[in-house]
Amino acid sequence: MAFWLKRGATAEAKADADRKVRDIVEATLADIEKRGDVAVRELSNKFDGWDREDYRLSQDEIDACVESLTPQERKDIEFAQTQVRNFARIQRASMTDVEVETLPGVILGHRNLPLNSAGCYVPGGKYPLLASAHMSVITAKVAGVPRVITCAPPFKGQPARAIVAAQAMAGADAIYALGGMQAVGAMALGTQSIDPVDIIVGPGNAFVAEAKRQLFGRVGIDLFAGPTETLIIADEIGCDPELAATDILGQVEHGPDSPGVLLTNSEKFARATMVEIDRLLEILPTAEHARKAWENFGEVIVAESYEEMVRIADEIASEHVQVMTADPDYFLNKMTNYGALFLGARTNVSYGDKVIGTNHTLPTKKAARYTGGLWVGKFIKTCTYQKVMADEASTLIGEYCSRLCALEGFAGHGEQANIRVRRYGHRNVPYAGQAEPSELTRV
Repeated sequence: MAFWLKRGATAEAKADADRKVRDIVEATLADIEKRGDVAVRELSNKFDGWDREDYRLSQDEIDACVESLTPQERKDIEFAQTQVRNFARIQRASMTDVEVETLPGVILGHRNLPLNSAGCYVPGGKYPLLASAHMSVITAKVAGVPRVITCAPPFKGQPARAIVAAQAMAGADAIYALGGMQAVGAMALGTQSIDPVDIIVGPGNAFVAEAKRQLFGRVGIDLFAGPTETLIIADEIGCDPELAATDILGQVEHGPDSPGVLLTNSEKFARATMVEIDRLLEILPTAEHARKAWENFGEVIVAESYEEMVRIADEIASEHVQVMTADPDYFLNKMTNYGALFLGARTNVSYGDKVIGTNHTLPTKKAARYTGGLWVGKFIKTCTYQKVMADEASTLIGEYCSRLCALEGFAGHGEQANIRVRRYGHRNVPYAGQAEPSELTRV
């Protein structure tokens, strides 16, 4: 039976925080929809101290950001973008169009069609997270989206040079120095200066995530990607306390509301890791954020067996799951709810966040129960079509359709079938005005 050495915030506390965020976002989006650019400018001033006549960056500003990179910085960004692009192309190649004759004369198929426009949010309030530019812009472009725009907040009172450079190198068609829920609202709803898009993608803080949730339906969204979540599954054979502690703190530094969870089958290992976390918090440069997250949202769980660890991990449904055990593939084969798996001590979440090639925009808040992360397919609509090429085929399908429509009482639907049976099968089927409704669609 599993037990907790440390628990995070209660469900009630989390729900209360969510309600406050929900109310603020709802009022903000309504204001953006009503007042457009004026509201966006006020919000940018309020939250970022950032005011411009036009938040879209000029080509000269973009070029200056790219040229500001050192040769090594540019090489590193290009390497990361190559990995992301390569894997995205492999994913796109797995999505094939289909056309098949399912019955003589009946052709069914589907086509994979890219969306016409996408808005990519790149977070950068505390840290300039340029990796999100690779993950969203490149993936959209590989999918074939013709118009991809990006928004990222300013950094220290200027456009975030590394983010802007990464967005440009990834192929963004328009780049805006605009952050937070006001950026998401502007891209989704449109303003006087920003045309709306068809889908909003990218991670962000609780306000960005809630804005996407409220806008879903008006536009598509990739998934619910809120504050970073990390679950470390470890045992004494596959890991050591220093490694587990490092990998927890390496993710909770994202912000004070980022959960970090250790799940192990050894109480000794669990307690040693907690001691190691306390030690590292004394020397970690980002300890201010990491300590708050660990104190308020950190958890340590001790289970009896791998089987119980899988059950608990699937209940948590964490965004990131790092497995450092004697048999990592056991969890690959057994687990069903996770954003992304990182298997073995040689890999880690940071590799996935920055450079290895898989996408780092992943589901949070248990959304991994029903969706995976951002990938090429999020920017593509799989749309079906059908063709009936022979009289006999239309007659056969029409007769079945007619009888099934009668079962449902859909007279008009049934007549769509009947007229074709009469026309292509030369059958004496009554017209709508020649029979009682119950008899209308019987063939």
